[in-house]
Amino acid sequence: MADRVQVGRVGRPHGLDGAFFVEQASDDGRWFKTGSRLWVGADEFEVVLARRGAGGRPVIRLEQEVPRGAPLEVPVEALPPTEEGEYYAFQLLGLEVIEEGGRSLGRVTAVEPGVANDALALDSGQLLPIVEACVRDVDLEAGRIIVAPGFSNPD
Repeated sequence: MADRVQVGRVGRPHGLDGAFFVEQASDDGRWFKTGSRLWVGADEFEVVLARRGAGGRPVIRLEQEVPRGAPLEVPVEALPPTEEGEYYAFQLLGLEVIEEGGRSLGRVTAVEPGVANDALALDSGQLLPIVEACVRDVDLEAGRIIVAPGFSNPD
């Protein structure tokens, strides 16, 4: 598992003071407040200005200029703990997905956002809904997700 997780991306400039829109911003606004610390590549920077731009999107300025498009990251240990049965999307990446009965469906390559629910994208090309009826068990230590039959495409 990575030791840092992305919480946004450096977007287009906002004004002339070096501030920029945060693209793909985390819903957790704590990362974009004045005094917060974000990693860009191998360097850690302080947020020295924070405000909201058009549509309520975060606009920040770091203590030093950073390249547009660069990922904004925080250490994994800075993330709030999850509740029982909750997982961060990055924790699911690479897990093997097994249908009840033992058939392997592939490995998780992405968690795709959806209108009604998110979905697990597998290296086999399948998309499985992240709903209770489909996902029966997530075992991070064993590296697998057990899903109910009937949600996968037949081979």
